[in-house]
Amino acid sequence: MKNTSLLLIGIFLFLVSCSDETTVFSESQDEIALESSEEILDNSIIYDTAGVLDITSEDQISGKTSKKSTEEQAGDYPLTLVAQIKPPYFNSGKNLTASHVHVVGDYAYVAYNTVDDDYAGGIDIIDVSNPNKPRVTSRLYYSNADINALKYKDGYVYAVGGVDSETSVRATANSFVAKIRATNGRLNLSGIQYGFQEGFVGTDLEVTANTIMVTSGKDGFFTIYDKNTAEIIEEYSFLDLRSVALKEDKIALLDGSVGVHILDQNYAVTNVINIDTDFGIAKRTIAFSGEHIIVSEGSKGAGVYNYSTGSLVEYIPILINPAGVALEDIVTNGVAVNEEVLLMANGGAGLCLSEQKNNGANLVGIIELNGSTNYVETKGDYIFAATGKAGLQIIKMNKPDESLAARCSTLSGYSGSSRLVVSDGVEKAYRGSKRFKSINVSGSLLLCGSWTVRNQVDIEEDALFEMNGNLVVGRYNKRKNITVEEGATLRIEGNLIIYGNLILEDNATIEFIGDASAANIFGNVTKASSATVTGEFDDVRDKF
Repeated sequence: MKNTSLLLIGIFLFLVSCSDETTVFSESQDEIALESSEEILDNSIIYDTAGVLDITSEDQISGKTSKKSTEEQAGDYPLTLVAQIKPPYFNSGKNLTASHVHVVGDYAYVAYNTVDDDYAGGIDIIDVSNPNKPRVTSRLYYSNADINALKYKDGYVYAVGGVDSETSVRATANSFVAKIRATNGRLNLSGIQYGFQEGFVGTDLEVTANTIMVTSGKDGFFTIYDKNTAEIIEEYSFLDLRSVALKEDKIALLDGSVGVHILDQNYAVTNVINIDTDFGIAKRTIAFSGEHIIVSEGSKGAGVYNYSTGSLVEYIPILINPAGVALEDIVTNGVAVNEEVLLMANGGAGLCLSEQKNNGANLVGIIELNGSTNYVETKGDYIFAATGKAGLQIIKMNKPDESLAARCSTLSGYSGSSRLVVSDGVEKAYRGSKRFKSINVSGSLLLCGSWTVRNQVDIEEDALFEMNGNLVVGRYNKRKNITVEEGATLRIEGNLIIYGNLILEDNATIEFIGDASAANIFGNVTKASSATVTGEFDDVRDKF
């Protein structure tokens, strides 16, 4: 959190790009611009590390191994990395980091700031309607302003950051909220509205039907703005506000000097959860989960509290202490909840996944991602992680389709080796969701659910492999293949993603069934003249 700020004034310039380095302004007063180059927007999507993600478990980190068997077991949560979005890069913004993300409908809205003493930032809108092909549709540059958090609602992006009130001709205080028009994935700079409040910098916000609720940091305020005019309706002084969260008729404020304040709809404090934690000076967030509130507590990890009684339920520690990462960067910055899954953005210690059980949180492990995880949001089957200089990373959880689970309800869930082998003459069938190292089928195999495979999938001569649901093989920078040998059959009902090649040998068959199957192949389809492709399917990358 910075305690110096920036000049922000409202003269706008639509930039024109003629190289990979964008010129943001031609005169000193022009401090905000939109990217006009479609090539730059398209090149912001990268697939270098896309594909199957490993999860490093607590036992693997500690070096513990099972006494019963040295064979690695297939793991739960078959995650895949869809793509990364590189942070904006321009003349005065060459060191931007992804700081926040908000997902609404078909779009992800991403905030960028600068971690050092300089100020620069930006906002991206990313079309995720086709999760296999995300697309940056709009990009805004602030040449002298950090954007620390944002929300989208009813045709506008609401963003909070900081402003130097001593040098700005507009600002009356150091932190600001901006209301920017955004329709159909496009930002519009005409008529931006600003509101200002005391505090070093705007840290977080929530948007309701009629109001914008904003928190600012040291010596700041919880300020309620009119949503239509961005004028202050009410404001309440606090020592060190970091985050705000809403749940039905409750408002929670994270105060780095005290803990959590619970407010009612009249903004009266009804409960205080005192937390004896050094929250540092960086980003920290809170999230409601059932009867609990989960607080990101820096080096302590995440604290889980009953928001009615204020009692501590448990601490979820940071799982690893990576070599070469400064201790101050190994902190829980943010938390997010997706059904039974708890995600912790642990800065340089990565993105941690835990299961929420009746007896508390069960640590699963660290998701294999590059970058320092500053913030995480999750919606449906996807995780959106703001990972500093590594940008935004889009992860698919590959949850089993409920209709498939019901149809395959008579099958047993898979439990066993991460290297699945089905021998000649053997029939196997499983439901569920697992991540494998490899699959080799000489007999007959049916998988119902969602599955990832880190390495090869081999369907031997005359074998049968049927899959209902989702199957993902390999990763973009470590290409792996599915080989369907002579006379063998691969039958797909659902989504097939191969970061590598599909090889169909003599008289091999790949059969797509149903009316909603898709093949997303990043390598090539090598097909013998006698091989057969049947059924209707979406050939995402036109490889057939």
